[in-house]
Amino acid sequence: MTIREIGCCGAYCKTCIEYQKKKYPNQTGCLGCKLGYDTGERDLDKAKCEIKICCFKEKNYETCVDCPNYPCKILEKHWSKKGWKYQQTKKQLEFIINNGYENFIKISDNWNGPRGKLFL
Repeated sequence: MTIREIGCCGAYCKTCIEYQKKKYPNQTGCLGCKLGYDTGERDLDKAKCEIKICCFKEKNYETCVDCPNYPCKILEKHWSKKGWKYQQTKKQLEFIINNGYENFIKISDNWNGPRGKLFL
């Protein structure tokens, strides 16, 4: 995994089912939060995710933790949604803040499913 496979919100793209579909012919799964924009395969002007637009398009950050305004109202709105994944992204961003991208990548590369444990 690379830093580009960490979503702006902290999502770990590599274990996402939709992300994995892109490996197979005739599948139109998600390409991740940032992948393809730097090569021109995807048009960032068509992005709909409010977090991605703010973080990646407007401010050119890898994730929201790079922003001096972290956490912001956009993230707080995201975290207030029901569902496991929203709180998980919050935990993952907090892990990155406290332990760095390198340690997050080292740990998450060993995850086999959509969730993993954040231990050092």
